[in-house]
Amino acid sequence: MPQDHPHAVVGDESELIFAGFAGFLDPPKQSAGAALAALKDSGVTVKIVTGDSDLVTQHVCAQLNIPVLGVLMGKDIAAMDDHALRIRVEKANLFCRVNPAQKDRVILALKARGHVVGYLGDGINDAPSLHSADVGLSVDSAVDVAKEAADMILLDQDLQVLYDGVLEGRRTFGNILKYIMMGTSSNFGNMFSMAGAALFLPFLPMLPTQILLNNILYDVSEVPIPLDQVDPEELRKPRVLDMNFIRNFMLVIGPISSAFDFLTFYVLLTILKADEALFQTGWFVESLCTQVLVFFIIRTRGNPFKSRAHPILVATSLSIALIGAILPFTPLGHYFGFVPPPARFYLILGAMAVSYLFVVELAKQGFYRWHKKHGKPERVGHRSI
Repeated sequence: MPQDHPHAVVGDESELIFAGFAGFLDPPKQSAGAALAALKDSGVTVKIVTGDSDLVTQHVCAQLNIPVLGVLMGKDIAAMDDHALRIRVEKANLFCRVNPAQKDRVILALKARGHVVGYLGDGINDAPSLHSADVGLSVDSAVDVAKEAADMILLDQDLQVLYDGVLEGRRTFGNILKYIMMGTSSNFGNMFSMAGAALFLPFLPMLPTQILLNNILYDVSEVPIPLDQVDPEELRKPRVLDMNFIRNFMLVIGPISSAFDFLTFYVLLTILKADEALFQTGWFVESLCTQVLVFFIIRTRGNPFKSRAHPILVATSLSIALIGAILPFTPLGHYFGFVPPPARFYLILGAMAVSYLFVVELAKQGFYRWHKKHGKPERVGHRSI
């Protein structure tokens, strides 16, 4: 037809001459196979839900080295109720010739099985599934409806970005868990020590302003935690927030903190013959130093000398510990009611701090051995479609 052909009607399709077939080639990206393999190694199960033919889908899977564990067709899904579908979605990893409603049923079936589901799609038909998934993912070239239904938009159309995001999420979760474990065990120990000291002391173990200052300095030392790396084994599989694990850890580490607090009380009252101001100063310095330094033990399940903390976190923590030690000798320290401790207090404090960190390390290793043997296995936390 000439380019200026004025109309397009049925009659134009008569007396045609066969010239050949037009084929559309859309091969997988070279990086897709490696990214999918990395996701699998990280405990993320990849399932394909598509409206395409099962033959086409299996051919693409062969190109990407994705083993086909089971194929479920749209007509089979239509004949199942939700209970039967929940069983079948566990075994199958290819869902072919499915319509938008059936895609959504697959997502909901996986969620009903206790999985956290991510869904990646870019078309209008993907909108219901993107909305139902725990994490809806789309790309910047997707249709507007899909982008509006998605929780996250991938600006770089590469599955490696998705894998990097999974690892970054796990690193963030690991650092959040560090702070929770540190805060709960430390606060539990301090409050237990405060309550115990109030039973036999004729004065407050620490003034309210001193407690607030202690908390502020401690929180400042923990600000760089988001920059910290986590152990490689923490990135190998997904994890969930286990409150029983956190409680048990608190009940193991917290009393150790209290025991060394009471030892500090004994040193201050018996050896140093401390009055009210010196007692409060001594406990403030000991409490702040041990809280800050013990984080380097708690932040890793392994050897703290082999798992290196971020340099900024190290510098901040040591600086806060040093500030707490010299604060009683400054005019600001007098404002908060501190008095300069004798030199031998710091010698005793150094020996106690080293002993405290050593005992916490032993208790930590024992706790993790016990938890591995007697604790509930960690449930797989993520499934990605």
